[in-house]
Amino acid sequence: MNEVIETILNHRSIRHFEDKPLTAEQIKTIVSCAQAAATSSFIQAYSIIGVKDKEKKKKLAALAGNQEYVANNGHFFVFCADLYRHTLIGEQEQMEVIPTLESTEKFMVALIDAALAAQNGAIAAESMGLGICYIGGLRNHLEEVKAILKTPERVIPLFGLAVGYPSKITEKKPRLPLEHIYHEEEYEQNQEVYLDQLQNYDEIISHYYYERTNGKRQDRWSEQMANLLSKQTRMYMKEFVQKNKLNLR
Repeated sequence: MNEVIETILNHRSIRHFEDKPLTAEQIKTIVSCAQAAATSSFIQAYSIIGVKDKEKKKKLAALAGNQEYVANNGHFFVFCADLYRHTLIGEQEQMEVIPTLESTEKFMVALIDAALAAQNGAIAAESMGLGICYIGGLRNHLEEVKAILKTPERVIPLFGLAVGYPSKITEKKPRLPLEHIYHEEEYEQNQEVYLDQLQNYDEIISHYYYERTNGKRQDRWSEQMANLLSKQTRMYMKEFVQKNKLNLR
């Protein structure tokens, strides 16, 4: 096993950081690694906004559900789906690109491009001994987030990435078993097998929480997911995305 694989397999979310900013060189390296990720048809349909200003980070933290690690970290990156530059390219080259930019396909390309870039940046940060935590809570109040970050039409902040020097490291959360995630030749649809795998995983997760909290918590993963999915959240998203002239066709 090489160092890259060890870094990837050692991932865990870090939510407590030292009060120490990243250097300009560290930020440049993380962004450069993000840019090295694969991108569909070389479209590069994303942008990254770095937030250093403490007051801005506090505002974003409040909008993200009062997650203190959004405000207190070494650097805060916001990854955005971005087809704004492609709008300008169409105007510059005098070609009709708007129907394509408003398609569901190109919206998916922008989401995938941004996610691939972010994961490259996250692995780069962890390889430097830094900790990371993805922040989907920014999508709680995207109008306000867009106002703070001053993003134009056809640019949507998707998630944040808090990066910094860990001050507290938690245990890794066990993932679903490989045989539940990885299917060969075709999707496994035997529900008995599927549910048996979930039951085994529930026992692992319940034990993980029991050990981590000294017996105060022992909820199952299936229980967590059912509770999560029974609550309707961010149901404004389709309207918001289309208001920003994406995913219209």
